[in-house]
Amino acid sequence: MSLLKIIKIVALLLSVVGVVLYMMIFLKGDQAIKDALFNGEEVAILDWALYVAYIMFALVLAFVLFSGLKGFFSGDVKKTILPVVVLLVIIGISYVLADGTEMPMKEGILSGTGSKWVGTGLYSFYILAIVAIGAMIFSGFKKAK
Repeated sequence: MSLLKIIKIVALLLSVVGVVLYMMIFLKGDQAIKDALFNGEEVAILDWALYVAYIMFALVLAFVLFSGLKGFFSGDVKKTILPVVVLLVIIGISYVLADGTEMPMKEGILSGTGSKWVGTGLYSFYILAIVAIGAMIFSGFKKAK
């Protein structure tokens, strides 16, 4: 059995488990879950949903790192390093654009550094979203010709 088939089967199983957990949460209802959490009770459905999310995140991260390292060691270093450098430049631009102000919060105070990194994440998201939308529009026009 090839690695791709195993990945597809694992992804399908995790997706089915995720859908089942979502339906269980949906059927239990928002208010019942809020009341249970307010009373300090554990909600096992939420724990299992988080476990599935953690597993999926770990698998995606492992496969991204594996494919990146595979491309890096296959001799195509330029194509591997260029996107990383572009991402770091976008993060650098976002960091410069972000403000760092202390903010009072419910749980305490968000430091100026923490606020600056939150802003950096938001600006990075906006820039990457604009680039992605622009790439889709450009691709659509290019295919239409």
